[in-house]
Amino acid sequence: MNILDTIIASKVKQIASDAENTPVSELEKSKFFSRDIVPLTDYILDRGKTGIIAEFKRKSPSKGMINPDADVEKVTRGYEGKGASAISVLTDSEFFGGSIRDLSLARGCCSIPVLRKDFIVDEYQIVEAKASGADAILLIAAALSREKTMKLARLARSLGLQVLFEIHTPVEINMANEYINIIGVNNRDLSTFKVDINLSYDIAEMIPDHYIRISESGILSYDTIIKLRQAGYQGFLIGEIFMRTNDPVIAFSEFISKKV
Repeated sequence: MNILDTIIASKVKQIASDAENTPVSELEKSKFFSRDIVPLTDYILDRGKTGIIAEFKRKSPSKGMINPDADVEKVTRGYEGKGASAISVLTDSEFFGGSIRDLSLARGCCSIPVLRKDFIVDEYQIVEAKASGADAILLIAAALSREKTMKLARLARSLGLQVLFEIHTPVEINMANEYINIIGVNNRDLSTFKVDINLSYDIAEMIPDHYIRISESGILSYDTIIKLRQAGYQGFLIGEIFMRTNDPVIAFSEFISKKV
């Protein structure tokens, strides 16, 4: 199995355990479950903001531990204070060192939109995301069928969540549906974890105009953001270059300071 297959196989087992320990009926009692979301789309389209979805993660499958001791509240609050348009929180524990609690903590200390980033393959995870304070969820084309994408996106929207649909090939654009708000081009191949920023440029014009466009992974300078905007992207998901430093907030601030 490749890396993605391994992650999905592990995820299915974890979901079964989580659902047994905390059933949907309990999730629906959460203080966050009935809250109105903060629209990720609005914050991305606000040209007075950076358009950057700043990511919090401690670990990656390809590079191991990145920042295992990072404090989710300190980092995400700092990202917001320095101008992030939104926050992305990795909630996978085994491969990314995160947790659903990280999501709730970020929601509790930030007023900007919070994206649950995980390998979502089951309806339970969407209810869990809503109950934990997410405003949006990530669905990954490579991990889903067209039918499953439709089912999960429809459920997310019924709960008020927005949907960021991640693709890596032009063919995957055809899996998008009316319940999806944003299409993100992941420059990282989830089968090999190799990164090629040129993928975003190659695919940009193929994405229908009614979707907001996001470029993900491999964005190492503000100059790249300028070029991606020119190619039609409105948002940018960036994390590892911040998280692999001693102080991700300072790294984010320095990144933004190079804006011209």
